[in-house]
Amino acid sequence: MATRDQARQEREAKLDELHERLTGAVERLVSGEDWIEALRFAARFRSRSFSNVLLIWAAHLEAFEQGRVPKPFPTYVAGYKRWQQLGRQVEKGQPGYQILAPVTGRFASANPADADSWRRLGRSEKPRPGEVVRSKMVGVRPAYVWDISSTTGDPIPEPPTPRLLEGEAPGGLWDGLTAQVEAAGFTVVRVPDEGVIRGANGMTDFATRTVAVRTNMDDAAQVKTLAHELGHVLMHGPDQKEARQHRGIGEVEAESVALMVGAAHGMDTSDYTIPYVSTWASRVDGKEPVEVVKATGERVRKTTGSILDQLDTAQVSDGSPPGLTQTEPGRETPARRPARRSGPGPEGQVRDASAIPAPDWRM
Repeated sequence: MATRDQARQEREAKLDELHERLTGAVERLVSGEDWIEALRFAARFRSRSFSNVLLIWAAHLEAFEQGRVPKPFPTYVAGYKRWQQLGRQVEKGQPGYQILAPVTGRFASANPADADSWRRLGRSEKPRPGEVVRSKMVGVRPAYVWDISSTTGDPIPEPPTPRLLEGEAPGGLWDGLTAQVEAAGFTVVRVPDEGVIRGANGMTDFATRTVAVRTNMDDAAQVKTLAHELGHVLMHGPDQKEARQHRGIGEVEAESVALMVGAAHGMDTSDYTIPYVSTWASRVDGKEPVEVVKATGERVRKTTGSILDQLDTAQVSDGSPPGLTQTEPGRETPARRPARRSGPGPEGQVRDASAIPAPDWRM
């Protein structure tokens, strides 16, 4: 009979194997043509000022409350002509969201170091010989933009998106995870929908010491979300500077923990985890997605092991992580198998919902 230490070592080896398979799945996804085309499409949307982001956010929420758009958060936002260039047309009756567009002017100077020497050029005026010309913002004007949900036309290239889990949760797992969240000094709050927590499935707030999970998902999705948020609680406090400076790192770690906790209980989370992890890993500046995922392995394994040690639940012990099956030596692919359903429940996809700033950990 294996000793406690031997059993722990065996489990850690299985967790390491699962993390390696996740890394391989992420690598294949981010190198695929669908992913590349989606990035090219997204790159055509310029960033906007913080004040304009807030204006868009507020106007889109109002449009959602009036039933003019299907989701409470904007995604891709562009002007009328830009949408036409992308093969899409703003739908009739959509008024758009008013923002403040910059007004620029051309200025010329023969002595650029002298601030008083710059003069503004007329609309068609040319600079004098030897003068340097620069553009400068001189004011703002009202302009209008539309979210993609207010347009029709050419299909949008998108990478695979996370798919929520369906069906029942393993017995006792919610209670066991809740106990660990509470032991860390947080309160678990169940909210009715994503609108309460900024369009997310769950949210960890270190200021209020709360972990919120929306209840308009199947039980399995709620439990997986709670495991994700527990990962944030244990790994991403105010003292964890790197993860908080690079949110993508924190999201990769938390979702990897959720994958492993789920796998230990026979839950296949790969349809959600792989695209979710891939997306966030791609957002860490200066690092390749696979590099980000690989670097999380040790911390994720230790955190997951600690969580599993404290759970009084029936855990899988055969070492076969669900959802990531091997098709040939050295090559693994995400498995696709039907999920269980316990009755009617929401189906959905979760995307990052625009550039709205969010200081809290959300998934």
